[in-house]
Formats: sequence, structure tokens, C-alpha cells
Amino acid sequence: MTRFDRRQFLIYGSAALGSSVLFNACASPPSTTSNPASPSTAASLNTAATGFKAAMVLPGIITDKAWNQAGYTGLEEIKSKLGAETAYVEKVGQADQAEALSDFARRGFNLVYAHGGQFDAAAKQVAAQFPKTFFVVVNGAATGTNVASLRLDNLQVSYLCGILAASVSKSGKLAYIAGQEFLATQEELRGYTLGAKSVNPAIQIASTFTGDWNDAAKAKEAVNALVSAGADVVYPWLDNAAPTALKTAEEKGAYTIGNTVDQFDVTPKTILTSAVKRIDLAIGKLAALSSKNELKGQLYSLGLEEPDILYLGKYGASVPQALQDKVKATQEAILAKKITFESCSEAGKDTRCVKGA
Repeated sequence: MTRFDRRQFLIYGSAALGSSVLFNACASPPSTTSNPASPSTAASLNTAATGFKAAMVLPGIITDKAWNQAGYTGLEEIKSKLGAETAYVEKVGQADQAEALSDFARRGFNLVYAHGGQFDAAAKQVAAQFPKTFFVVVNGAATGTNVASLRLDNLQVSYLCGILAASVSKSGKLAYIAGQEFLATQEELRGYTLGAKSVNPAIQIASTFTGDWNDAAKAKEAVNALVSAGADVVYPWLDNAAPTALKTAEEKGAYTIGNTVDQFDVTPKTILTSAVKRIDLAIGKLAALSSKNELKGQLYSLGLEEPDILYLGKYGASVPQALQDKVKATQEAILAKKITFESCSEAGKDTRCVKGA
């Protein structure tokens, strides 16, 4: 798998913007050790692909034990199961999104994943320029001729987390933290709220969006503020900053809920459970479709009906068996469509409301 070093990528991108001749001179990708590629490597990567090629643009680092690592694992699965040529670039900020996506399209990649809903606008912009490349925004909302969005039903699983949180809360105040506010985080917060209010209609849910998925200092500051305001359950969706958020909540005496991966080991004394999202397996599902030219420009949404992809992690000691049984019964009711989440309008905004609970 080829890793594109962010610093070298930015140099290449700047060159491309300044001069097409200069871009062609500098376009050779770095090798897996981040050194400039040899001429033979550059030539092999710039010729027409003889097989399936998939790449990923990530906002954070692939070792964050959270969102970005899950995405990278999915890319490894594509390489292993489909025999694809794969590549990635990490730590790509908002200003560099379009160039990062474009760079992989120029290099002839068939499929390019933009790993986060914050890539919606950039993916739609770039897709129009590269009709032979298919772009998938993970946790996005963008769709088009050669743009699809892949989403797990964050609302479903967070509904279950909300039931747990409200059931153990003593203060009647819960907290939700995420790096950015977009559709996926809005839906997760909505599910958390609906689940909590199904237990205690008067419960309060405070939310904070730090503006950075990886800034541990911002995460710690946010948790301290929310717990100081009375929240005794903290549910963060962060990347590299997630362990800091969870540990800070534990230190302040609050319960915790993990996200994306099973984070039981981060705060084993206070964790209730984790909303496990095997986005890596979902990424592999869409790559398999793409390799057969069956991928369509639509939203692909996977929910609790995919038990290997979306599920609750290990329960903590603070969750009694009776509460575990209640959550299981609720999940079974969702799967049986006795509880559904339907489009509705609330406070003048389009959202989803629970029916049948």
C-alpha cells in the first residue's frame, strides 16, 4: 500500500496549482517510506491501471484507534480481498481536500474514498472533473453520477446508547461531543436524545462540537466544562482526541460511552458500552460493488440489520443485567420494525422521529 506523505503531497499540490509542467515533473508519489519514488515506480503508478485501484483521503492519522484507523483497516481489506492496488494520504485539512481527491483521480484510481462527511462539498466538486473515477464520501450526504455516500445508521445505535445513559444518570444531564457538526453527528446526537427521552422525558442533553477531531486539549476542555455543568454521562465521537475525552470524563467521575471501536479498555471503570461501527467492513462492501461496476450514485445506509457492522460493544460493570436485557429487547423491536425512525419536522427542521416506542 502506498502512503502519500502529507508534506510532500502539499508540495505536489502547490506545484500543480502553479504550473501544469511543474506538476508533471513533481507528480511521482512517495514510496511507503515517504521517500520520493524511483522513476520506475512513478511510471508504473502513472500508467493505465491493469487492475482495480482504490485510494483513501483521511482527515486524521491511521493510528488513532478510532475513525481514521477504521477507514485504513477497510482499505487494507480491499487490498487483501480484492487484490487491489491501494494508496492513502492522512491528515488532510479542509483547504486541501479537493486537491487530495483530484490527485488520486489523476493517477487513475478507480475508487477514491473521502473519509468523513466534511468532504461532501469537495467530493461533488472534484467528481464533475473526473467522470472516470468514483468517489465515496464515508458518513456523507453527497450523491451524483459518480459520487456515493456511505453511512451507518448512527441514529439507531445511539438510540440504544441514550437508553443506557438515561437509565444510569443520577443528575438527569448527559453530554455529547464531536469534532464537527454535519449530518452523521447530527443524527447520532438525535438518536442519543430520543433514546434518553424515552426513559426520562425531562432529561437534558448538552452537545459540543470542538472543531477538531484530534485536538486533545480541546476535547479535555469540552469534557471539563460539560461535567462541571452537571453531565454525568459523556458520549464523545472524536478521533485521536477520543481517549483523552474518555479518560477526562472518568477522572471527573462521569460515566462514558465509547464510539466507533470498542473502547472498553480506555475507561473500564466507568464505561457503559461503545457504539461499534465497523465502517471498515462497510467500506469493503462498496469496493466489491465498484470492482464489478455495480456501484451507484446514491446513499448506502447500513443499520442494526447488519450485526457484524453496527452493534454495541462490551458492557461495563455499571450496567446491570436487567438494563442489558431492556436494551436487547429494544434492539429486537427495531429489527422487527416495531420501533421505527421516520422523517419528520421538529422546531422547523427536518429530522427523524421515533414511532412505536
